[in-house]
Amino acid sequence: QVQLVESGGGLVQPGGSLRLSCIASGSTFSMYRMNWYRQAPGKQRELVATITSAGGIANYADSVKGRFTISRDNAKNTVYLQMDSLKPEDTAVYYCNAVSITINLWGQGTQVTVSS
Repeated sequence: QVQLVESGGGLVQPGGSLRLSCIASGSTFSMYRMNWYRQAPGKQRELVATITSAGGIANYADSVKGRFTISRDNAKNTVYLQMDSLKPEDTAVYYCNAVSITINLWGQGTQVTVSS
């Protein structure tokens, strides 16, 4: 059973940066499209960024475009989310998600809080 484990969340001041990581167990990571979602209190979970299995194409929500960068290292079974110029409205629990024809997996989430 493939598992996803996120890390890298924390408390940061507005304008600061964080890098989230999500490590997948197993040997099929390179087959998955990887997504980062977030969910703020009282709001629906929203897709933040997505990257294709080979890493060639990435897409972003308009709210984070130009500030966040998704990347992956298939040799390390890891997907990253570099978050720059953070705003208080970026505060949420961030989840990584792995998708293929046969699976749809979620990590446990990592809290990101942007506050002065």
